[in-house]
Amino acid sequence: MKEKTIDYILRTTWLAVNKMYNEEASQFGTTMSTGFALLSIDPEKGTPSTSLGPKMGMEATSLSRTLKTMEEKGLIIRRPNPEDGRGVLIHLTEFGKEKRNYSKEKVLTFNDTIKANVSSEELSNFYKVAEVINTMISNKQIYNKKEHISK
Repeated sequence: MKEKTIDYILRTTWLAVNKMYNEEASQFGTTMSTGFALLSIDPEKGTPSTSLGPKMGMEATSLSRTLKTMEEKGLIIRRPNPEDGRGVLIHLTEFGKEKRNYSKEKVLTFNDTIKANVSSEELSNFYKVAEVINTMISNKQIYNKKEHISK
């Protein structure tokens, strides 16, 4: 294939972002998925463990490993959900909140740096294209339709 496909550009860009965040996180003995989990947990109320996977787009087994590691490192604690006795809320420890702030700072630095190097029109178009892709995938409009193009 001589022309780069949309899939190729998305995949290689995401791999580069993933690698960048993991390199940054490794300086502190952690991973990007831990940072993402820290950012996905409500720092005040906690987050039900059952909603964390879908929120992060992670499979249950991967999330379980991440949460176990986070618990071992003292970033989170699990508490019974007072509204649902069968459920568990994931809460950040003070150390977890500290690391969450660090993760948030890294994400905002990335965003600010990209925004400083891309016009607002280009960024708006990027968001629109990403939204179209996500909507089409969510609505199963790519592989479950006989016609793939609609305008």
